[in-house]
Amino acid sequence: MEFEEMKTIWDTQNREPLYVINEQALHNRILSKKRAASHITNISELLCIVAMGGTGCFVLGVNLFKQSQSIAMYGLAAWMLACSLYCLVSRVRRIRGNGRFDRSMRGDLQHALAVATYQVRFSQLMRWNILPIAILALLTVWESKKSAWIVLGMLLFFALSYYAGGWEHNIYKARKRELEGLQDKLTNEKQ
Repeated sequence: MEFEEMKTIWDTQNREPLYVINEQALHNRILSKKRAASHITNISELLCIVAMGGTGCFVLGVNLFKQSQSIAMYGLAAWMLACSLYCLVSRVRRIRGNGRFDRSMRGDLQHALAVATYQVRFSQLMRWNILPIAILALLTVWESKKSAWIVLGMLLFFALSYYAGGWEHNIYKARKRELEGLQDKLTNEKQ
């Protein structure tokens, strides 16, 4: 059987030319990745807002209730409340920016890539945020003259948190690279 005959049989069976990208399947894959990225970003933002805001209020309340003179505790409370507010403002900006993308395959891919880029930056920022929180928490413990074992335990906890943050950040970077690769393939295919 000749190649042209095989190609004709294939075309008549599928009603699609040979070597064509199934655009609907590709669009569904892009939409799935966009939904996953948006879902993870929403959870990360809300978790950060609630955790930082709640912890900041708790630390401030404890500090005020005890009428403590710990400047580091006030600094820790202020830092956490400021971080919570920053996360809230960033979330509002991100959600407002969702309308600038059209609802085509290319627009959905650009939207998914924008959300993935935001998530990578957000996770990096929250990873670096561990350092000031650790410093302020350790200063608080040092000011209250607690046991050295508590300080070592806290150092271990913050070191593990920083390591876990790096692991999580690398997952988000890999997802972003996958979307960038998909965008490159789509751009090269159209040319």
